[in-house]
Amino acid sequence: MTTGADIIAGKLHAAGCRHAFGMPGGEVLALLQALDEAGLKFTLVKHENAGGFMAEGGWHADGAPGVLLATLGPGAANAVNVIANAWQDRVPLVFLTGCVDQAEAESYTHQVFDHQQLLRPIVKASFSARLGALDVMMEKALAIALDGQPGPVHIDVPIRVAEAETAEGWTKRFRSAPVSSGPKAGSDLEAALDLFRKAERPIAIAGVDAVNENASAAITRFCRTYRIPLVTSYKGKGLLDENDPLSLGGAGLSPKADGHLLPLINESDCILLLGYDPIEMRVNWRNPWAEDAPVIDVTPVLRTHGMHAAAATLRSAVEPVLDRLSEVRDPEAPSWLNSAPETVRRTLTEAFAPEPSGWGPGTVFHSLRSALPADTVATADSGAHRILVSQIWRCAKPRQMLQSSALCTMGCALPLAMGHRIVEGQSPVIAFVGDAGLEMCLGELSTLRDLNIPVIVCVLVDTSLSLIELKQRNSQRPNVGVDFGETDFPAVAKAYGGHGVWIENAEDLKREAGDALNRDGFTLLACRIPRRAYDGAF
Repeated sequence: MTTGADIIAGKLHAAGCRHAFGMPGGEVLALLQALDEAGLKFTLVKHENAGGFMAEGGWHADGAPGVLLATLGPGAANAVNVIANAWQDRVPLVFLTGCVDQAEAESYTHQVFDHQQLLRPIVKASFSARLGALDVMMEKALAIALDGQPGPVHIDVPIRVAEAETAEGWTKRFRSAPVSSGPKAGSDLEAALDLFRKAERPIAIAGVDAVNENASAAITRFCRTYRIPLVTSYKGKGLLDENDPLSLGGAGLSPKADGHLLPLINESDCILLLGYDPIEMRVNWRNPWAEDAPVIDVTPVLRTHGMHAAAATLRSAVEPVLDRLSEVRDPEAPSWLNSAPETVRRTLTEAFAPEPSGWGPGTVFHSLRSALPADTVATADSGAHRILVSQIWRCAKPRQMLQSSALCTMGCALPLAMGHRIVEGQSPVIAFVGDAGLEMCLGELSTLRDLNIPVIVCVLVDTSLSLIELKQRNSQRPNVGVDFGETDFPAVAKAYGGHGVWIENAEDLKREAGDALNRDGFTLLACRIPRRAYDGAF
C-alpha cells in the first residue's frame, strides 16, 4: 500500500528531481525513506541553510526543482534565509517540513509553531498536506514553483499524513509543467516593432528571467545577427559568451563599471530589456534612463518594481519576441557606426586589469581564470570579492557563475559549488569566498569530506568585512565591528580531510590550482591579500 510520503516523493521524481538535501528529524523519517525509495539521493548537511543552497546548485546543473527537507521547529526556522534567497533570486525550491498532527498541536507545544505563517511572506505558496488530495497538491506546488519567475514553495507534512497508507489515486507524471507564451498583438507590440525597425544604436540588457527560460541561444543569435551589444546582470553572465566582442559583461553592483555602461545605454535609441529583473541592481539603476526613453521590456510577469520606465512592455518569453523583432529588421541595417560599444568593452577590460603591484584580489581572479578550464563553474559569496570577480571572470555559457545576486546573502558560495558538483559531476567547480563568509559555513567542509568531491575553495583572507569596512570609511564613520582575527584555514582544511595551502603570489596560485584539478578531494586556497586591497577596485 502507498503512503502519503510515497505520493509526495513520487511526484517530485516525476518532475525530474533526483536529489534532496537537508537535516532530518524524527518528524520527517517517513519522508526521508520515501524520497530514497523514489530515487532521490539524499545528502545530509550540517545546516538547513547550506542544504537549500546545495539544492539550488543542483537546479543550475540539471534544471529540476531543488528539494530541501527539514524537521519541525528549529529545522524550519533555520531555513528562512535560504528560502528568502530562493524567493528573491528566482529559484524553484520545494521546501518539505515535518509537523505534528493538528489535533496534537492543540495540546502539545514543544517545538510547535505555525510554519506556514512564518514562511508565507517569502514563498510563492504554502501547502498543508492532506490525505486524499496529495496528487493535486503536488501538481499545484510544482507548477507554481516553476511558473513565470520561479520561486520556493513550502509543503508542511503532518506525521500522520506522511506515514499513513492511502488508497488515493495518483499519476507518476507531472502534468502541469508551465508553457512559455509569445507576445500578444496590440499597441505595445507595434511600438516595439517600430522602435527596433528604425534603431541605429540598439543595445540589450538581459538577466535572470532569460537564464531561467534557457534563452541563451536565441539571444546569442539575435545579438550577432544585428550586431547588438549585450549587458547582463550578474545572474545573466554568459547568456552571450563573454569573450564575444559584443559582450559588455555583467553589471549592477560596480560603480566603476556603471560609469562606463550607463552613458552608453543612454546613448542608445532602442534599449531591449530581455528577461531583465532589476532586483539584482544597486541604487543607481533606479531610473537609469529618462521617462520617455525608447525602452522595450520583455518580461514573463507583471513588473511592479518601479525601478524604471518602458515605452513598450511585452508580457512574453524572450525567444518569441526576438523572432517577431527579427521579422522587421534588415540584418544589414546600421548598428553603432561610432564604435562606442567596442570602446566601452576595451575600457572595462583595462579598468579591471590585475594590480600593477603583482598581487591582490584582481590578480587572484585573473590568475585562476587563466589556470582553470573554460567550462569551470564558479560560485561567489557576498562581499567585496564578489563584485570584483563578477567583473573579471568571463563565462562562456549561462550558469557558469552562481551567486546570491538579489538577496546577496553570505554563506552561499560553498554549498552552491557542492550542490552543482554533486548533481552535474563533471565540470570543475571553484567557490570564491571571503574569510568571514567561509567561517559562516565552515562545518560544510566535513560534508565535502564525506562526499569526496573535488571542489576548489578560494578564500580571500584580509581579516575584515571589507565591503562594509569600505562603506563605513566612505561615510566617515569609526571602525567598529568589521575586523577580526586570522584563521589558519589550511590547517582547518587538513583537519577536515582536505588539502589546504597559504598563497601569496600568482605563480604559486596557478600551480596549486592545476594540482587541485587532479585531486579527488577538496582543495582550499587561502589567498592572503593586503588590508584595504579593494579600495578603488570596483
